[in-house]
Amino acid sequence: TLQSKYFFQPSHIATTKSTYPVQKGNTNRLDYTNTARRQEQASKEDDSSSRFSNIEIDKIPDRKYKARSNVARRYKRNEQSGNLQNALSLINNSFLYLYRVNRQLKDFFDSKVEQYNQPLFIKDDPICIPHSFTKKQDIEIAALFASIFAWGNRTTIINKCKELMSRMDNAPHDFIKNHQDQDLKHLLNFKHRTFNDIDLLYFVQFLHHHYSKHNSLETAFSKGMHKTDATIENGLDYFFKYFFSLEDAPARTRKHIASPAKKSTCKRLNMFLRWMVRSDNTGVDFGIWKKISPAQLICPIDVHVARVANRFNLLTRNHIDWQAALELTDYLSTLDPSDPAKYDFALFGLGVVEKY
Repeated sequence: TLQSKYFFQPSHIATTKSTYPVQKGNTNRLDYTNTARRQEQASKEDDSSSRFSNIEIDKIPDRKYKARSNVARRYKRNEQSGNLQNALSLINNSFLYLYRVNRQLKDFFDSKVEQYNQPLFIKDDPICIPHSFTKKQDIEIAALFASIFAWGNRTTIINKCKELMSRMDNAPHDFIKNHQDQDLKHLLNFKHRTFNDIDLLYFVQFLHHHYSKHNSLETAFSKGMHKTDATIENGLDYFFKYFFSLEDAPARTRKHIASPAKKSTCKRLNMFLRWMVRSDNTGVDFGIWKKISPAQLICPIDVHVARVANRFNLLTRNHIDWQAALELTDYLSTLDPSDPAKYDFALFGLGVVEKY
């Protein structure tokens, strides 16, 4: 069942590319001018009142959706005139129409997930770095650095990650736990964009502190969560506080770890969490963490993903921030409540590969 906040969102669907299976004709408007037809339909729906009585039109999040479809305005007009049967019939027809649109969008996105969630894309993506390891802790450490470095040119990101792993003798967990002071000299002068050796040495210090007490990096997130949490938000906020809880944490390093409390999209950490938590039969994501559910993940959002989301009217916010990430994931959860983050493959592929 669709959530009522999305009833009127995909109203511009006819403007999308021809590869998206939309109904021909003017789909930007819903034609309910035939009163007799509406009344006939309403008479067939004896249970309309019970099915739609909880709909709150005024809570639809963006006024532009109301103006485009005119459904809400006509509903109010019928309701105020006492013609509740026509009003409920209007909502019923709107629901059925948008259910079909939503179903088409799900089929389209599912096909794109299947297209891009493939091992052949691993070699050109930062996820190839953790895929070069088999030990759980090595995968976690390599994945964390790969995600933190993931902004800019992907070839540069991959090369810098390989350089760092080489400086750690291609055994990051052993290096983190057992390094001596002289071993840290191998890390000096490392730099990727604004990430430098000061940041790197603190990352090593934190990871040494954590792995001396825990067997997995998962607890750095899961300890801040409750079983009833709908999303990973509390885990991300906890990780930020925990990461910078060590004495003499450099202030400059704070820009490399995002937090919902700072209204960041947390794109890179959400990507890292997708890698660690999601599991399917394609073998792209690792699925080695079990305390966090895929249903709690937030879809990573950047300018490419936001552009595609706006193309389909999935966002109402002008700013790409944490609330936008929640809003997008909230909609994707209507397509697959158990695994909304899988649509990152579709949105990122459409935005980066297809320039949608």
